[in-house]
Amino acid sequence: MLFLCACRRVITLLLTGCLTVMAHAETTRSVGHALGEARIEGQPQRIVTLYQGATDTALALGLEPVGVVESWLEPPMYRYLRDELSAEVRYLGLETQPDLEAVAGLAPDLIVGARYRHAGVYPLLSRIAPTLIADSAHDFETMLELMGEATGREAEARALLAGWRVRVADFRCRVEARLGDAWPQRVSVVSFRGDHVRLYYDGFARSVLDQLGFLRPAGQQGSGWGIKLVSRETLPALDADAIFVFMRDDAAVAELHREWTAHPLWHRLEAVERERVYYVDPVIWSMGAGILAAHRLLDELYDHYELDDSVRQGEGAPC
Repeated sequence: MLFLCACRRVITLLLTGCLTVMAHAETTRSVGHALGEARIEGQPQRIVTLYQGATDTALALGLEPVGVVESWLEPPMYRYLRDELSAEVRYLGLETQPDLEAVAGLAPDLIVGARYRHAGVYPLLSRIAPTLIADSAHDFETMLELMGEATGREAEARALLAGWRVRVADFRCRVEARLGDAWPQRVSVVSFRGDHVRLYYDGFARSVLDQLGFLRPAGQQGSGWGIKLVSRETLPALDADAIFVFMRDDAAVAELHREWTAHPLWHRLEAVERERVYYVDPVIWSMGAGILAAHRLLDELYDHYELDDSVRQGEGAPC
């Protein structure tokens, strides 16, 4: 009798242990990312984002990061994100060199970074907490799906992506109707700096423009982020049907812009002759890199092309 009672107790303990293991397995997910796989338990609540696109994505999903990196402009955080962050959020330095001791001190249960910024410190980050590394800092759709999977918000991520794709289809329809045979346009993305001009072949803005149906001029098919132009004689490289320009509010930048746009070669560019040079927000077009920034970039395009943005305004059906 004593033996049978002992057996029953052992069986009960084994069953309880099995159920505990099964429940634990059900709440643990493995999420693949650019540098490996993260095993995440439950739904992370203490999230640290180490690049701006991750911060943008977390806020779009209704998450409140406990730690974020500082913005390049409008410090400590871009204005379009600032009001959405908790007043208690911890700033962790720049994304190029985050304060890892401060990250560890926050006791996060999920860290999100980007390969080109954080590949070198990934082994340290992954010892602090499960860490997701984005392969590309400007692929906001993949980041949205990745973070949705990691936080148990897959449905929210799918809804956000569906809403984005409705707007993309609407813009393409409306801009084609507006421009007719002049669509699709070849466009250049240009940034004036203090001592040179950057012509982008890749990046956040370029990837969004690709989705929207804009084309790249024939000379802008190279690999890498793009090229630096240091001489005004290279201005013809910017030639396109339209040019999108962004630059920081800086005296040296303003002076270089004045010098380059006064040059005869600037005035011979097709986009300049046709008055299709559009000045855009540098934060939104270059630094936000999340779905919230993508929507704001699209807002600017609706304005520049004088299109009816009925989807965003909720005043009508898509085109």
